[in-house]
Amino acid sequence: MEYKETLLMPKTEFPMRGNLPNNEPKRQEKWSEQDIYSKVQQRTEGRPLFILHDGPPYANGDIHMGHALNKVLKDFIVRYKSMSGFQAPYVPGWDTHGLPIETALTKNGKVKRKEMTVAAFRKLCEEYAREQVSRQRDQFMRLGVRADWWNPYITLDKAYEAQQIKVFGDMAKKGFIYKGKKPVYWSPSSESALAEAEIEYQDKRSASIYVAFGIKDGKNVLAGDEKIIIWTTTPWTIPANLGIAVHPELDYNVVLVDDNKYVVAAGLLEKLKAEFEWENPQVVNTIKGAELEHVVAEHPIYGRDSLVMCGDHVTLEAGTGCVHTAPGHGEDDYIVGQKYGLDVLCPVDDKGNMTDEAPGFEGMFYDKANKPITEKLEEVGALMKLTFITHSYAHDWRTKKPVIYRATAQWFASIANFRTELLQAIKDVEWLPTWGETRLYNMVRDRGDWCISRQRAWGVPIPVFYEENGEPIITDETIDHVSALFREHGSNIWFEWETKDLLPKGFTSEHSPNGEFTREMDIMDVWFDSGSSHQAVLEERNDLTRPADLYLEGSDQYRGWFNSSLSTSVAVSGKAPYKGVLSHGFALDGQGRKMSKSVGNVVVPNDVMKQLGADILRLWVASVDYQSDVRVSDKILKQVSESYRKIRNTFRFLLGNLHDFDPKVHAVKKEEMDEVHLFMLVKLNEVIDKVKTSYDQYQFSNVYHTIHNFCTIELSSFYMDLAKDTLYIEHADHPERRAIQTVMYESVLALTKLVSPILSHTADEVWEHIPAVREDSVQLTDMPEAESFGDVTKLKAKWQHIMSVRDDVLKALEQARNDKKIGKSLTAAITLYADGDVAQLLEKTPSLEKLFIVSGVTLGGSLTDAPVEAIAFENLAIVVDKAEGETCERCWVVSTTVGTHDKHPGLCTTCHDTVETYYQD
Repeated sequence: MEYKETLLMPKTEFPMRGNLPNNEPKRQEKWSEQDIYSKVQQRTEGRPLFILHDGPPYANGDIHMGHALNKVLKDFIVRYKSMSGFQAPYVPGWDTHGLPIETALTKNGKVKRKEMTVAAFRKLCEEYAREQVSRQRDQFMRLGVRADWWNPYITLDKAYEAQQIKVFGDMAKKGFIYKGKKPVYWSPSSESALAEAEIEYQDKRSASIYVAFGIKDGKNVLAGDEKIIIWTTTPWTIPANLGIAVHPELDYNVVLVDDNKYVVAAGLLEKLKAEFEWENPQVVNTIKGAELEHVVAEHPIYGRDSLVMCGDHVTLEAGTGCVHTAPGHGEDDYIVGQKYGLDVLCPVDDKGNMTDEAPGFEGMFYDKANKPITEKLEEVGALMKLTFITHSYAHDWRTKKPVIYRATAQWFASIANFRTELLQAIKDVEWLPTWGETRLYNMVRDRGDWCISRQRAWGVPIPVFYEENGEPIITDETIDHVSALFREHGSNIWFEWETKDLLPKGFTSEHSPNGEFTREMDIMDVWFDSGSSHQAVLEERNDLTRPADLYLEGSDQYRGWFNSSLSTSVAVSGKAPYKGVLSHGFALDGQGRKMSKSVGNVVVPNDVMKQLGADILRLWVASVDYQSDVRVSDKILKQVSESYRKIRNTFRFLLGNLHDFDPKVHAVKKEEMDEVHLFMLVKLNEVIDKVKTSYDQYQFSNVYHTIHNFCTIELSSFYMDLAKDTLYIEHADHPERRAIQTVMYESVLALTKLVSPILSHTADEVWEHIPAVREDSVQLTDMPEAESFGDVTKLKAKWQHIMSVRDDVLKALEQARNDKKIGKSLTAAITLYADGDVAQLLEKTPSLEKLFIVSGVTLGGSLTDAPVEAIAFENLAIVVDKAEGETCERCWVVSTTVGTHDKHPGLCTTCHDTVETYYQD
């Protein structure tokens, strides 16, 4: 007889290797054939809705690790919620307007922009954007993200644009939209205004100059022979100077130096003394800033008036306490200038060149004008000092070139008009991490009005008409009409049709007696596009609701999408568009550096999936503390792959030992189980409870570590290890074997469901091999419910103690193996010496041989009885010897009963009896 044929060895078609790069696409094809997204929605219909609203990635280029991190985190949540009592539709979106697409088309002369109409160029932009959407959709789907991929929202779609026009109209109706000439971030390299979210800061070397302004009219406060010293790092704005700001409550000194009198803040005198190397400055007068109000200084180049004004923005942090004020080139300058009735002078054009309003410097690029302006100041004796400093300066996030503050006629959303409501809405939202609330609150509290117009071609036009006298027309009638036209034809008609054809039929206006109208040709800031999605998507679609339960994006979106969405939503609905906001950090390389092609440290999601598979990438996302910046590298992914292998092997072992198990027939009742099996079920249910709580709290690393530890420690290293002999050697229906299989069945069923949101491909693969499951996919099931076992405190304490003792025994066996005293553990017989709790534990625990996987266990007495050669631990001493007897050819146990049976001399008594009873012909 071949004894191996009497062993019930594991049998499963679930492969040891996942071969994920090849098998995942096949599984995704199956999901597509099943229309798994629709099936999940149908199964969960009628449940409470959970809406995670997708922040739209920009449709340009392949996805990067930040995209992968974001989309996978969202998929975890949506998959879990749909298995936890909710209906969780997930509608993906794309942001498709803006400069990057214009640049992509015109770069390298691909498209001759100036040789075509705006409408023709926009059509090329749309074609390109849709190609990018398709490209990115394939890559997101390859990640295993489950979504309504063939019915997404795209900001260039007609219905979306129609709703965006409605948002603009609602805000205008409430008085939140206005046109004004004021300084905004302006990018000469893009020839457009920019939003705060489009600004990044880089170091820049700038001239630092001190300039003296003579006095024209001292208003009986100054004698008239003084000079006020200002400081600036933007000499090119000196031609735009119309005033000087002082703080009303600060003291200002009139300082006599070498027959010259200078006015500076008293609190900065010592610093300026060193700066100008003044040897003997004498303070001849001290005046409050408020007294200097309305003093008239003289522009050092042009001789025009420069008005002294009071402003609370003036500080003693730098400069002289007398602030150069150019209302066309600074927000504080503009505000104080408006208060005192100054013009908004801006002698710089769209391209950044000085205009004829800066005589002597016309045509110069603003940055190039710094030197000649400084030289002119020196020539007229006004330059006090010139140095250079390197400081953090605003740059265009797309072109990476410096931006300027420049006053132009722009459309604005007046944040000031509903700031109180915005701040309250922020307080009503749940923020994770909690610091997100403070971050956005401070941003909204301190931000100026939002410039929403852009001087570009590719975007949603600002739906404003103008009367013959230049007055803007924004009425319910025009907004509704334009919205309806865009819903039917799309926004390109704004650039194709005549103005009269865009207006409601028969439209008239008292200020256009000739019936002549024009239209605004600027487009809306792309942040207004995506920021309108709460209405264009959540309100537009029947399967979604506003507010969403959750917005989840990178931490850069506090000043981006979180902010713009909040502004438009509070403006039109009075409430935030989200109940909760969750943010994540950035994906960095293994050393914590920003990924860069030039550095060569970029980890590309597509490459990872081709080499390792999407489930490895998904497991990496689950393993990191995503609320901070996260690191990824080949080494890190290799470690994640090893963790995946251990989890997969656990599933394979469980499945392999359930090949003859039918839960309806073979499951053992809890009350009929030995303690070790109950202990494992208790541990399993603790895992269920902890994992579900972690999912609820979006703590995915806790999910990962809990499942990984249970698979590798409690299951692999403990339970499955000691269960092998019983599973393989006992007859099929042995009560212990069926009890073990019952535990394993419940474990594989629960673990597959618990891991499904993370290892979506692997979980579905496991599900196909679990006996007696009815559903086509684990995605069509609910999370397991944790079962109560009553008070299990003593049971847990006992078996945790046993596991600790077992660890000591295994260490002793390993030491004996290293000393060549034994081979495999079954060749060993051990003698244990212990006192107190450990001694009682060993005496009361049956089947110690199976627990320790040895051929003999003897309790030798107390610790004081242990011989010198014993391997000592804190509460236990162990002597490891070779077991006496011969090795059984069936179970590999060393036993003195081998050779005592005539019929099966190579078997121990236990195996002899089993073979005789169950395996005779």
